[in-house]
Amino acid sequence: MSNDPRRKVLKESVCLLVSESGFTTATDECIETLVEMLQSLLSETGNQTKNFAELAGRTQPVVGDVVMAMINMGMSIKDLDKYATREGRPSARNLNPSKANNPLQILQAGTRHANPVHIPNYLPPLPDPHAYVRTATYKQPETEYEAIREKSANQKRDIEKALTKFLARTSADTHNLFDDEENQMFPLIACKPSSVPAYLSALNPCDQIFDWEELEYYYQVANRKPTDDSESEPEEMGIQEEIEVSPAKKRKNKKAVKKEPTPAPVKETAPVAQPEPTPFIDNPFLRSIKKTS
Repeated sequence: MSNDPRRKVLKESVCLLVSESGFTTATDECIETLVEMLQSLLSETGNQTKNFAELAGRTQPVVGDVVMAMINMGMSIKDLDKYATREGRPSARNLNPSKANNPLQILQAGTRHANPVHIPNYLPPLPDPHAYVRTATYKQPETEYEAIREKSANQKRDIEKALTKFLARTSADTHNLFDDEENQMFPLIACKPSSVPAYLSALNPCDQIFDWEELEYYYQVANRKPTDDSESEPEEMGIQEEIEVSPAKKRKNKKAVKKEPTPAPVKETAPVAQPEPTPFIDNPFLRSIKKTS
């Protein structure tokens, strides 16, 4: 048998109804069957009542919901009042009151607010304000100087340790703390001395690789003046003519020069200023500065 107190109340109610009907004795199987039937009837009535209450938009049922449930189940309610107020009806004995369960001591944060005007009274009350006003789902960042420095130092140490292990495992030249070749638990990076000082990499340009001879030529081309070109060209041409022409030809040229008539005087005209030729340089950093008037 079950120790459920509700089951005991139903069984006692069934026994009172049976004795009121004129029975003096009954078997346990008969009583249990009647208890099951009564429990099923009450459970179905409660479910129907709940459905009618929710259909009307209520959370707590009223008398009208119970009446509609009984009518829907096919029960007559005409003589229900007379049956409840009949004379000589038996009454159940007083049961020992059960101990009420103490409610859990829930930590309440803040003061609960009453429902606004637009919320009906049959709806459940509002929860604690922190549950719907503002609920932080992330951890507040640390702003203390000591904690930030400690966290930064730990991250730096972990990164250096990981890089050291990576280089020790990938490089060919490594040292071990122990002489055993099979033991590779603590590999160390082998030191490779360099013949070039380390600070030269910061002084030398890394974006382009220059040819120093070509760079010097570009500097000379960029810094030379156009007058130097005009003076050097006739000198070079005169030197080449002197080398190529023989002494016999020089005599003939002198006689021809004496026989030539003197040319007519030419009026002097003002020289026209010509734009200075600018050599084409591919590298923009080596070009000369343009003078603006």
